[in-house]
Amino acid sequence: MHALPSQCPICGGEVIVTQINCLDCNTTIEGRFTSRTFSQLTPEQMDFVETFVRLEGKITHMEKELGYSYPTIRKLLHDVIRALGYEPGGQEEIPELSEKERQSILNDLDDGKISYEDAIKQLKDEEK
Repeated sequence: MHALPSQCPICGGEVIVTQINCLDCNTTIEGRFTSRTFSQLTPEQMDFVETFVRLEGKITHMEKELGYSYPTIRKLLHDVIRALGYEPGGQEEIPELSEKERQSILNDLDDGKISYEDAIKQLKDEEK
C-alpha cells in the first residue's frame, strides 16, 4: 500500500478521497472524505514526527539520533507545526544559552536529577 498523497503529483493541487474499501468484506463506499491531518506532511516530515514520538519528544535524544543541532531540530519541528496548520510559539522562546549550559540542564532533566519546573527555571534564569 502507498501513503495517501496530500497533493496531486501532476499539478500540485489538493486531492480528496472519494472511495474507501474494506479489506475484509470488500465493501466499497464512495463519497467525499476528509483525510487525517498528518496526511499533509511530507514523507520527511512524517519520519521526523515518528522519530520525535518514538524518542518521547526529547530533543537531546533527537540531536543524537539525527545528528542535528538543537536549532535545526526546533526548525524542523516548527516546519511540521506549520504544515499542520498551526503557528509555533505562543510561549516564550528558550533564551540563548551556551551549548554546554543548555545540554547540561537538559541532561539533568533526562536523567531525572531535576524536575521539568526546575529545568525551566534554570533555563529562564540563564537569560539574566
